[in-house]
Amino acid sequence: MSESRLSEPGVSEPGAAPRAVDPRVTDVVLALAMALAVAVVIAADPDAARHAGPGAYLFALGFGALVLIRRRAPRTMLVLTVLGVFTYYALQFAPIGTALPAVAAIYSAAEIRRTGWAVGAGTTLVGVATYYRTVGNTPEEALAPYELVTDVALVSAAIALGVAVRLSREARVHEARAAEQRLQAERLRIARDLHDVVGHNLSVIALHSGVAAEAVGRDDDAARRALGHVREATSGTLHELRSTVRLLRGPAGGPVGGPASGPAGGPDSAPTGLAGVDTLAASARAAGLVVDVEVDVPAATLDGAIDAAAYRVVQESLTNVLRHAEAGRVVVSVRAAGGRLALRVADDGRGAGPGLVPGTGISGMRERVALLGGTLTAGDAPGGGFAVAADLPLRLETGEA
Repeated sequence: MSESRLSEPGVSEPGAAPRAVDPRVTDVVLALAMALAVAVVIAADPDAARHAGPGAYLFALGFGALVLIRRRAPRTMLVLTVLGVFTYYALQFAPIGTALPAVAAIYSAAEIRRTGWAVGAGTTLVGVATYYRTVGNTPEEALAPYELVTDVALVSAAIALGVAVRLSREARVHEARAAEQRLQAERLRIARDLHDVVGHNLSVIALHSGVAAEAVGRDDDAARRALGHVREATSGTLHELRSTVRLLRGPAGGPVGGPASGPAGGPDSAPTGLAGVDTLAASARAAGLVVDVEVDVPAATLDGAIDAAAYRVVQESLTNVLRHAEAGRVVVSVRAAGGRLALRVADDGRGAGPGLVPGTGISGMRERVALLGGTLTAGDAPGGGFAVAADLPLRLETGEA
């Protein structure tokens, strides 16, 4: 018979210490406790000399031994326990109550989502015991109300405890999985931010390195200016890498966040939001682009996550223009209207040529925007060139990350 285990292996809370007690040790202790409890009840019978022979104590050991299979075969344990109780009374051994030997089996079944089995077994035991004590003709078979109450209480308590333990365990597992999902989402966000920042800075470095190489010996001032831009972009990239490493090395429960500075180079000088778009534009202008920026978003209009996402879309879009578009001009337009943020970055370059096959940059932008309840399109613009357009809510709805 195939059975489910009581616990879910491999799922543990992040950072949780290893389990101190082996579950097998716990089961052995429970088995001994069950056998001892039944044996004590047998020995306490007033007519133990007549009803409590070696066979009765063997049943006590049997009820205890069944506890040892509760993790591997809880339903088998439950069925064998119920049959064992009926057999025990059929042999007219000392009364031990119908529920006591089955408490561990009923609890185990309830703990692994076999609550119906647990209720059925408990109802069967109490019902059969009540029937025979009601119709019996001997004093021993007479119904004792307190025994009925005791049996019902034991069965109910075992089921309730099993369900409570299961729900508590499932809640811990759910919390652990939710924490892992949050951690993975945060790692993905950090990776996207680092991709955006480093990708932009490397594009700037590549362009200005080319300018410097062409100007050396012909226009040393232009070469020095280009190398200055390279130095600033390199400094910014190193700063972002150090910030990310510090973040990843920080305490597990500490605050989290992505790279904080702008892409152009000044450490901590450019905010990661629409307020930093001018710095992005300045970096692109220094690389030779004509950049027009039109931002019409009142202060305090956007949630922080929306503001940061809009910044990253502009950053990645400008990076793609610098890398692939062969453009001379790019227009960045951001407007807030009707509860939505409309963002568009369009250039006058060569459009979606072979170098602009959608890759991780555009895919990352699309995923970032979608997670916030928005949409993003990227492709050739009607009048030529390439355009990225994003539509985002101004505020996050409850439950959005």
